[in-house]
Amino acid sequence: MIQTIKASDRFHADNGWLSTYWLFSFDYYYDPHNVAFGALRVFNDDVIQAESGFGMHGHKDMEIVTYVLDGALTHKDSTGGEGQIAAGEVQRMTAGSGIRHSEYNQSKDTPVHLMQMWVLPNQTGLQPSYEQQRFTNEDRTGVLLPIASGQGIGKALTIHQDVTFYVARIRPQDKLSHQLGAKRRAFLYVIDGAITVNDERFSKGDQGRITATAQLDFQADQQSEIILIDLP
Repeated sequence: MIQTIKASDRFHADNGWLSTYWLFSFDYYYDPHNVAFGALRVFNDDVIQAESGFGMHGHKDMEIVTYVLDGALTHKDSTGGEGQIAAGEVQRMTAGSGIRHSEYNQSKDTPVHLMQMWVLPNQTGLQPSYEQQRFTNEDRTGVLLPIASGQGIGKALTIHQDVTFYVARIRPQDKLSHQLGAKRRAFLYVIDGAITVNDERFSKGDQGRITATAQLDFQADQQSEIILIDLP
């Protein structure tokens, strides 16, 4: 079964420096029927304006995956770590026993567009840590590329949960498939373009919450980009 949620049904917040779509209950948006999907607790589609960002704030017992699409995001944390996540890069942060960090767009004129996704870990109290990897356009064109996983797949960053995040740039000539194991589910988000999944059409900003489906077949109407999350 594929539950389709249209882009127009996402919760949107805009305070000037940040335009964001929250796909699950987050901050002051609360819907008791939309708190999580399996272990996936947060999925935010953010655009941060130039010289703006999130000040120092804390996290605990959460696996946080940040995928930057455009621009660059600078981060600092309470352990003394500091770095930048540029377009095409993915960062995994294990908040574990507790960490404080900031995320800021230092550019004077270029917004940052990013996806940030939180997954509940398979154990609490882990040692806080970061990991980062760059993936090129070629890496994710015509394939479902694993970028973060608790299953030890390819060059994916390691997260502490039985979940795998895939990204793909799909062209009209590409035919992609993904097998879902027994009792597993998948979360789909269309970053750009328009695709068909098992005869269900999705456009930019649409999401699919997929259960009891053995195989997913993807076909793009135009060059499109997606995130697919395979969950227990």
